[in-house]
Amino acid sequence: MLRQQDVGHRIVVRRIVGIREGRPLFSDALGELVELSETHLTLATAQGQLRVPVAQVHRAKRVPPTRRPTAAAVVALERAADEAWPAPTRGRLGDWLLRSAEGWTGRANSALPIGDPDRPLAAAVDAVERWYAELGQPALINTPLPLAAPVGAELDARGWGSRPPTLVQTAPLPLLAPTPANAPTGGWGGAGVELATAPSDEWLAIAAGRKGGLPDAARHVLTAVDQVRFAHVYADDALVAVGRGTVTGQGRWLGLSLIEVLPSARRQGLARRVINELAAWGGTSGATHAFLQVEQRNAAAVALYQRLGFTTHHTYLTRVAPN
Repeated sequence: MLRQQDVGHRIVVRRIVGIREGRPLFSDALGELVELSETHLTLATAQGQLRVPVAQVHRAKRVPPTRRPTAAAVVALERAADEAWPAPTRGRLGDWLLRSAEGWTGRANSALPIGDPDRPLAAAVDAVERWYAELGQPALINTPLPLAAPVGAELDARGWGSRPPTLVQTAPLPLLAPTPANAPTGGWGGAGVELATAPSDEWLAIAAGRKGGLPDAARHVLTAVDQVRFAHVYADDALVAVGRGTVTGQGRWLGLSLIEVLPSARRQGLARRVINELAAWGGTSGATHAFLQVEQRNAAAVALYQRLGFTTHHTYLTRVAPN
């Protein structure tokens, strides 16, 4: 049976659609799992969304994607994502990137092993461990899969751990369903989205609360991008929702990050409004596609992004060196 870890992935469901002569009739559905609850599962199929009661599910399982992205496509997107989240302290091992930002976020404090490290694999991992040890930080390596599977095998042999899988999702611009028909029009649901070239102090406070502090290096990560916008949504003079957008990858990619709505203002459609405003800005800036990174276990966020047209391009694991 399916689990929350399967949300955002392609699945096949065999469901019971009737009974004939005392025997069940089955129908198969193929699509991306949008939502999974105790009572229902929802798929995005080629014919539209399909909601299936769990009681009608005879069998369900994850299946491989229709087509994997090429290695070149994964590398290009990972480079664009690195530009969108730039660590202030950087090094190189051949094509591999080494990144540090005072420990703020895994993405900005991990090696990115794509391309040729200009040395044998074991020696490259040794060099990564030394680089982070000299900074007094734990060694982290982000492994895009399946591209970096050989690196992952080397790390497995060394006893490295893993953080929860992260989905790298993409969608063409403009996004789907810019404004749902049942979106609230009053209160917070009708609040406007303001875009600025710099984050306000209140914006930074929300980011600090989400990410566990805000060292000087974090401000560099957030602002050191040529094309960047910070979304602010105010209600009753209080900031209730934020988001960040960047355009990188030679102008092709809109990167979405730090989409956050305060608990008191959730379920008002504000996250969708923030994303759509940033997507509109990205489109006018020349971007043709959007990307974001979301933990696979964050089912609510994955479901929202699915409704906006995002699908999983590839996944990555953040690998952690043993103590």
